[in-house]
Amino acid sequence: MNTYFLEQLMASSDASPTHTNPVALAPCVLTIGNFDGVHLGHQAMLAQVRELAKARKLNSAVMIFEPQPREFFAPAAAPARLTNLAEKQALLAEYGVETLIVAGFDNEFRSLSAQAFADILARRLNVQALVLGDDFKFGHDRTGDSQFLRDYGLHVTNLHTVNDDSHKAARISSTRIRDLLLAGDINAANALLGRDYAITGTVVGGDKIGRTMDFPTANIDLERMKPALHGIFAVDVVSLDQDGNVIPDGLYKRADNNHKGITGLRAHSLFGTANIGTRPSVDKTHEWRLEVHFPELQADLYGSTLQVRFLHYLHGERHYESLDALKEGIHHDVQELIEWRAKQTDG
Repeated sequence: MNTYFLEQLMASSDASPTHTNPVALAPCVLTIGNFDGVHLGHQAMLAQVRELAKARKLNSAVMIFEPQPREFFAPAAAPARLTNLAEKQALLAEYGVETLIVAGFDNEFRSLSAQAFADILARRLNVQALVLGDDFKFGHDRTGDSQFLRDYGLHVTNLHTVNDDSHKAARISSTRIRDLLLAGDINAANALLGRDYAITGTVVGGDKIGRTMDFPTANIDLERMKPALHGIFAVDVVSLDQDGNVIPDGLYKRADNNHKGITGLRAHSLFGTANIGTRPSVDKTHEWRLEVHFPELQADLYGSTLQVRFLHYLHGERHYESLDALKEGIHHDVQELIEWRAKQTDG
């Protein structure tokens, strides 16, 4: 999948007045949206894009926004991210998207008229057809819609809302998935995602509080304003290479010989216990953290890219009155989650 930033396409085009599009994007079928989570509803949209692109011998393309519009207008009140940009890129590529266009959502972009936005689609991005939700709006004050684009001369297919037939035909949405994850109902969230929920990030330096309590953790960069789930979880973790592929036994190979960790439930993974939240017991309530402790593992994981898959919710974050009480609480949680792991069948 090729990724382009809209600002770069616009700048290069403005700098070359004799070329309408120096990057020469292939003619495409485009869909537009946040695609947070790339859930089953999104996947139905992508399938329609691929089908239409194949029939018309065009490329399949997606436009997303960074930041997401609600993050731009009200950062403090914006919904938690299911997927950051890198995770979206990986998932969209997995679902067959050939071209990804990332539009920087700022005052200049939000001020575009519907006419100006349609011009960008047709003249700069080589869009031949679009697949859009039936409630799609765009342009300054949301004055543009699917009919506007049809009148402009673009072919538009509207895809109706995708429902979850197993739950009273409720709409599949990122909001529903966030609510389920926040409640610790991982299985129900996974059913709407069509896959297991996971977070990918790089291991960065932390404050080493866990190490002083004999529970060292890998501090994983979330790369989002706040995560979609909070609390204490059983997880399994794999190490990824620079292309996002799982490194066979990647964590196992980095371990000390006598401390290889506990095998996870998927191939090439190690079992871990995770705390994701703001750590109220250590006075860090302004910082969102994902920290993973690997029982029975000794390894230097700094700089590694890890994918953390959430398996089992134990409980929400708790406030402990002292570090001794916190250490006792962590010990109890780790033992309970190790016991949970021992009851599972290896996958």
